[in-house]
Amino acid sequence: MAIFADFLANEKPIVANYKGTIYFPILKEYAVDLGFSNWNKELVNVSWKELDYEWKILPLTPYLPKNIDFLNTSVSPFDEQQVTSKKWKHWLGTDALGHDVLAGMIHGTRIALLVGIISMGIAALIGIFFGAIAGYYGDDKLKMSISSIVLYSFGFVIAIFYAFGARSYVLADALGNSFGSFALELFISIILFFTILLVFKIFSYFLKKIPFLSKPVTIPVDIIISRLIEVVVSIPRLFLIISIAAVVAKPSIFIVMMIIGLTTWTGIARFTRAELLRIRNLEYIEAANALGYREFRIIIKHALPNALSPILISIAFGIASAILIESTLSFIGIGVPAETITWGSLLAAARQDAAAWWLAIFPGFAIFSTVTIYNLIGEGLTDAMNPKLKQ
Repeated sequence: MAIFADFLANEKPIVANYKGTIYFPILKEYAVDLGFSNWNKELVNVSWKELDYEWKILPLTPYLPKNIDFLNTSVSPFDEQQVTSKKWKHWLGTDALGHDVLAGMIHGTRIALLVGIISMGIAALIGIFFGAIAGYYGDDKLKMSISSIVLYSFGFVIAIFYAFGARSYVLADALGNSFGSFALELFISIILFFTILLVFKIFSYFLKKIPFLSKPVTIPVDIIISRLIEVVVSIPRLFLIISIAAVVAKPSIFIVMMIIGLTTWTGIARFTRAELLRIRNLEYIEAANALGYREFRIIIKHALPNALSPILISIAFGIASAILIESTLSFIGIGVPAETITWGSLLAAARQDAAAWWLAIFPGFAIFSTVTIYNLIGEGLTDAMNPKLKQ
């Protein structure tokens, strides 16, 4: 349902013959949103319902969540509705403004799952990175020269500033234009970030020729990362997310995803660290070290693949948590744009009209069932990957 939401609930036809030309308006809209195409002048800002088609195939629900039906406001699924035929009926009712609830539920499914999956993808990348470094190197295995420590620290700050800070307005404008433009600008920022780090790495090679700066220093990376995790965990997660979302100049669902991902990585980092602390002393890791393999290869190819079981379980539970957080933010109206219809915003509309039971039951049941399913997936993975239960 999340993948085919635009084909299930949309004011545009799936395919239509207009003035002798066959159009695929929904697919065309994808290309326009990604910045790969543009609408014909005669199809810009038109009412797709009023066009004179030779033939057309409509979605099952011919409404978008943002469409307003002034003749049917606050109608329940069982009320009499002022529609020309059953294909225009609001099967799950409407809210106080006339938005179709079924269309909002269908498109809200996509938003909920995208928030859960993408935010936990971000959290997984951060958590696995920090957890793997802390678990594999511990407090005594990571040694770097003084020149590398100074230049990498300074280079990291410079890279963050020029790649993301100085380009923040460019990224914000691209996000307002289309997702394709934002993805391109974000990719440029990431390339710029690693390019600056590479430049500072090259400088460190020259500084290593100075005897004092080439002296190796042991970095207690496990203590540093563990204290960082404790600091992040000590801050109430929901209040932290609300605080960050409240100061964002331009609300966006993608910013909500990034905020959730940047604040929920600690659990994955802890699981990864615990597994790497166990795995790094096993025989096959010692054999890889004896063969002279690079430590990066050992971590990526040998250690992490055998530490994924608890990480996958944590990700499954994290997706359910992210969906709940997004619904909470939508419910209180923080972080998510007002025009974006989500399950949480539908629940918020039920507060204004206590008699509108359909605005509370349908999105509430959707949140409950989705969170329950992902929690059951997490419990199923726990049982499936527990060697004691296999015996």
